[in-house]
Parts: sequence; C-alpha cells; structure tokens
Amino acid sequence: MVGFDVGSVPFNSDGWGPLESSSPNLPNHATNVPFAPFSRSDKLGRVADWTRNYQPRNPRNPSESVFDFTGDESFGGVAGEDDASFRLVDGKPPPRPRFGPKWRFHQQRNQLPQRHDEEVEAKKREAEKERARRDRLYHLNRSGGQRREAAVFKSSVEIQPEWNMLDQIPFSTFSKLSFTVQEPEDLLLCGALEFYERNYDRITPKNARPLERFKNRNFFKVTTTDDPVIRRLANEDKATVFATDAILSTLMCAPRSVYSWDIVVQRVGNKLFFDKRDGSQLDLLAVHETSQEPLPESKDDINSAYSLSVEAAYINQNFSQQCLNRDGNKVSFDEPNPFATEGEDVASVGYRYRRWKLDNDMYLVARCEVQSVMEVNNQRSFLTLNALNEFDPKYSGVDWRQKLETQRGAVLATELKNNANKLAKWTAQALLASADMMKLGYVSRVHPRDHFNHTILAVVGYRPRDFASQINLNTANMWGIVKSIVDVCMKLKEGKYVLVKDPSKPQVRIYEVPADAFENDYVEEPLPEEEQVQPLSEVENGEETETSAAAAAATDIVDDKVISAAATEAA
Repeated sequence: MVGFDVGSVPFNSDGWGPLESSSPNLPNHATNVPFAPFSRSDKLGRVADWTRNYQPRNPRNPSESVFDFTGDESFGGVAGEDDASFRLVDGKPPPRPRFGPKWRFHQQRNQLPQRHDEEVEAKKREAEKERARRDRLYHLNRSGGQRREAAVFKSSVEIQPEWNMLDQIPFSTFSKLSFTVQEPEDLLLCGALEFYERNYDRITPKNARPLERFKNRNFFKVTTTDDPVIRRLANEDKATVFATDAILSTLMCAPRSVYSWDIVVQRVGNKLFFDKRDGSQLDLLAVHETSQEPLPESKDDINSAYSLSVEAAYINQNFSQQCLNRDGNKVSFDEPNPFATEGEDVASVGYRYRRWKLDNDMYLVARCEVQSVMEVNNQRSFLTLNALNEFDPKYSGVDWRQKLETQRGAVLATELKNNANKLAKWTAQALLASADMMKLGYVSRVHPRDHFNHTILAVVGYRPRDFASQINLNTANMWGIVKSIVDVCMKLKEGKYVLVKDPSKPQVRIYEVPADAFENDYVEEPLPEEEQVQPLSEVENGEETETSAAAAAATDIVDDKVISAAATEAA
C-alpha cells in the first residue's frame, strides 16, 4: 500500500492555528489571525457533525451558515470577491406559496404594529362597542326597558321635597297581569260627527294634498273632573272610577313608554278620579319616543322632542278635520258638545261616555272620542282619525315619498319601531271607543327645514282589533294594568296623589301631594310678535330661513285646556 505522510502537527498552546516557527512561509497579513474569527453573537458548531439532519444552505441567506467569513477583512477580501462574483444560473425569483394570506400572516406576525394600524384598530373597537351598546339598548326597549341614558330625559313634573313617595311599581310586573272585562255600555253620547270623505283613501305621494289649517274650529282637551257630564254621572253614583280615554290609554300602554308622564289621582269618598294636569304632556304627541336615534335636546331646534310633539299635535288636529265631507251633513247625538258654547264652531268629535264593570262593587266610566262616521251597508261606523308625521327622512332612514307606494309595510314597520307607544295608545283609544275603523294618515313636511307647511301623502285604514294583534297589544293585559293601579289607589286614604313615570327607569311612582298642588300651574302665554311662527316660504341668498321651534307652540296651544286652531290665527 502506498503510504500517506501526515507530517508533524505542532501543538499551539497559546491559541488556534499553526505556530510561526512551524510555518515559515506564512504571509504577513495572516500573522496572528485566529483560525476562525468569531464573536459571541456568531453561531458556532462542529466542523463535522453526522448526528444532526442536513439542511441545505440557502445562498440568499448567508446567516444560516455556521461560519461566515464574508465580513472579515483579514483574508484580503478573497471571500468577499468570490461571493460578489457568484451568480445563480436560474435568475428567476422563488415561487410564491400557494396560500398567500397565510404566508403573509406568518411573515408579519412578529412585526410591531405601526401607529396608523393601531389607530385604525382602536377606531374599529370603538365602533364595535357603540354598535353593541345600540343593540343592547334596542333589545331593552323591546322588552320594556329604557332606550337611552337617563340623563337625556327630565321628569314631566317637578318632584317637590315635601311630597311623600308611597310606592313604586316596576313595568316588569305589568307584563304578567291579565284581566277580562265585559262589553261596555253607553251611558250617553254627546257632540256631532261629520262624514268621512272617501276620496282621501286614494291619495298617493304622486297626487298628494297639502294639509289645510282650520282656523275657526276649536278643539277641547278637558280633564276628568272639569267635565260636567262626568260630574253629573258621579253625583248619580253611576260608577266609582272616572277617567278619559287619553288617561286610560296612557296607563294601558305604560310599559311601552320611554318619556316621563304624570297622572293626578284624587280619592274623594269612595270614588276615584284620574286627571291630567293643566298643560300636561298628555295633550301633545310624542315623536320618535322609542327610536334608537336621539333627538336634539335644545328646545330651539325644530327637531327637538318638544318641538316635534307640538308640531305632531298641530298636524293631528288639522288632519282629523280635513278628511271630512264638510257639506253641513252631520250626525248629532243625544246632547250637544258639553264644552262648547252655543253657536261656536267646534271640531267634528263625538263623546261616548261608557261604563265597564271591574268587579261586583266597582264600575269605571270613561269619556271616549271618535272623530268621524261612515255609512257601510246602511249602517253607521265610527272612525278615529290620526296622523303620523315625517320630519326628516335621515332620522327614520325611510323616505315616505319613495317607499309609501311600493313598500308601505316597511314604512309602517319603521313607525312601529320609532313610535311604538304612540301607535299603541291610538289603538287602545280606538278599542275603548269601539271604533269600527282607525284611519292613519301619513303627513310629511314640504321641506325638512319647514315645520309649518305639510303634505298628506297617504291615508290607510285598519280595524282596531286586527291592528292590535299586529302590534302585539293584548287587551287582557291592558285591562290588567288598569285594574291593578285602581286596586292600589283604592287602598289609599282620601286625598290627592300623582303617578309619575320615572324618566330614567321603567317604573311608575306614586306620590302623596298637598290638596292645593297643581292649582296654579303655568299657563302658556302667546309669544311676542317677533318670535311667532312664520312660514318658511322665503329663500334668502339660496338658503331657507329657519324659524324657532319654540314659536310653534303659539300656533298650536295657547290655552292649557283648549287646543284651539283659532288661536293659531290669533297668534
């Protein structure tokens, strides 16, 4: 065999590499250079290690190698020159993975988020929180809870420190109540009714009619104890509990209410009278009470809750008189209007004084109203006339002029969501009066910034019982609420009390008040001439002139007890 001379390998006890004495031909630039220059950050391994799996080196990533001499200047840049002259035969970029998004995720997951990304994510989180809050409030409202923060609303009556709170009833207890009453009996019919004009059933947004103003007809909103007929019936001991349809409907639909309201209760002997205060919110009509979109809080805004309620009452009154056939043909009842003087031009309204039996010793008498009459198959049918009003499509999200003809159901569903309490009260009043039909008018502003001129876009009729089942209004539950409140009040001693719906919680409170409470309530006076409502028909420099919403009160309500359209002209 041929021998292989390994030669002598000197031992260097001072470091790595050969000794100078053993390598006389070592170049000067390599003198005192270690065998493998390294630092603590370099990867160190074995020259030959057959125990680990072989990983092919990526030529584009030199940091994967155990030893890297490319950055060292000690070897005269030989390695650097070699690397610089190295070229791959295939110059194409490496193929991208099939699953791009996953690859990008792994590439970016260890990177710190940029400031812009953090701001975007923060905004997304805030939007999600706001959306969750709105959903939670919406579901609370559907179950009888509050819709918005309690700080937005105020109590309808100022609670005095000397008032004594006797009890508070949560609305959750009302949902379980049920009471069945027999068919009522009519004790007396007063007033006169005009016939309904059927041409209004054919109104569409394309042939809409402007809403007229009835300047000479008077409307009466008289409370229970000021009604001479109810006083006469009380003296005749016809019943033990007395109220009006507006007050009863407020109690019956209390779980759907969001805004605060109050009802005065007077216990006189063994009799109970439910009254409203002078200038009470019961004379007005709430707008967007159960909506998720909050209304402006400033009373000077034409779209504030107070301004819209005044505007809605004004629209409702005029609509109820415009849809009538004013040819002088009327249906008169047993007695004339008990609140009008002889020769006075009053609105078409019929008062039905009806009695219900609550138990063996307790009867309830209520004054119920109907606005019109219609002959069907030679039989007279009583009608109630009410108007829904659109003030700005951006609040409801549905434009009546575009949706009423093709998607009337969607418009009604939106109104049921935004005005659940108002529609339920109208239905309850129609049921109390045993009306055969309830007509709902869709009245919109001519311009969203003009709260003085309006247009009738459509009129739709519903049977009260069918409509009640459609909006989940249970008559047994309605009477159960009334019966429970009557039983609570009948246990009180003689005196005056007030039921107040809490502005921030779904509950009603009972306060004992002095006998002279609410006797000197605020009476709204006509506004100064410069603050009164003017039509928004003029355009200055291309922009509409916006009037104050507070001035709208002068066009609708001047007297606390009489909402007079004639006062509109006087103002």
